[in-house]
Amino acid sequence: MTPGLWELVLKGVWTTLQLLFFSALLATAVSFTVGVARTHRLWIVRFVAGFYTEVFRGTSALVMIFWVFFVLPPAFGWQLVPMWAGTLALGLTYGAYGSEIVRGALGAVDPAQREGGIALSFTPWQRMRLILLPQAVPEMVPPFSNLLIELLKGTSLVSVMGMGDLAFSGNLVRLALQESAGIYTYLLLIYFVIAFLLTRLMRGLEKRLKAGVGKAARPRTALPEPVDATLGGAR
Repeated sequence: MTPGLWELVLKGVWTTLQLLFFSALLATAVSFTVGVARTHRLWIVRFVAGFYTEVFRGTSALVMIFWVFFVLPPAFGWQLVPMWAGTLALGLTYGAYGSEIVRGALGAVDPAQREGGIALSFTPWQRMRLILLPQAVPEMVPPFSNLLIELLKGTSLVSVMGMGDLAFSGNLVRLALQESAGIYTYLLLIYFVIAFLLTRLMRGLEKRLKAGVGKAARPRTALPEPVDATLGGAR
């Protein structure tokens, strides 16, 4: 490929990374908000959070992108740029999947921990912040790592809006060179490298979080054996 075409691909990589960053931030915020809401003591809060989860898990991310970019502007009289339309659609969709991760991790915490917080007269927010989340978050990292990789692959869907992401740029290069095998092989390798780096980053985060939760038990000091008072005494 010529330097100009490589520059086009690199711009696509940068656009994909930007979209991944912004949509991951939104998905994380949605995941924790909805996931915590699904454990709320009020049934109406749980119902609304569960309804949101079922709606966004049951709809296509591609159709959601079409809806946000093409349907909402005529309905409300405003137009989102492709970057923010993709961020909104992907963040809300993958946030619904992430909320189930949060809910499951919170539910896996030992009930005795909750009871201990109640015994200490902690408010529900204090129990969540000081007891439940510190134990649940490390368990969320592996499934969140998988979800992040899925989000990376989902960013290619924004090419339908004409957004210059990696997939869109690769297709332009393919049309310019009239070659498919080489171009799409490059795209696969680029996606793989990004996914591999994200996986290593998440593994490092998991180790750091788990190191602060549980500490190895100290070795027990052997107690001296009791001395028989009859030994050494007169028989």
